[in-house]
Amino acid sequence: MSHDEKAGATVKSLIPIVRNAGEGDKQSFFGGGLHTWKLLAEDTDGAFFLFEDTMVKDKTTPLHLHPEAHEMTYVVDGEIEVQADGSRSRVCSGGMSFVPKGVAHAFIVVSAEARLITIQSPGAVGQAFYRGASNPTLDDAADIVDLARLQASAAENPRGITLLGPPPFASAATR
Repeated sequence: MSHDEKAGATVKSLIPIVRNAGEGDKQSFFGGGLHTWKLLAEDTDGAFFLFEDTMVKDKTTPLHLHPEAHEMTYVVDGEIEVQADGSRSRVCSGGMSFVPKGVAHAFIVVSAEARLITIQSPGAVGQAFYRGASNPTLDDAADIVDLARLQASAAENPRGITLLGPPPFASAATR
């Protein structure tokens, strides 16, 4: 008998999952960008949520934090500038950033295009925000920004995200 069985916990049986390039749940994220959700919290028994994000130059996030989830971003292609806890860093292809839960952060795409892999852990709290701020899509060029939709989803999912203010980056015209 396992420790979890002795403790009376219900253990979900996880199964191996393989998703190739282009496979996953495609979502038009209203923060701008095309998400391909590769692993949902339900797939990982809540351990994490993993998605690919494809964005164009100057796509930026508002300053925000995730109250209950750590966030790791790996840059597959392109370059972003990350501001985390008041400090700025460039992250190029093959680089990554890790932002612990509760730390204010934002990023901006500084290359012509960027493709990122983002993992939030635990998965369910962040995933709920993204689900409310996205629509399923078949389009590979989703770049709609709807701040009202982001704010509404954030208000409905306060454990997943807290929007703190506008992006902390100079506008494209002043850079």
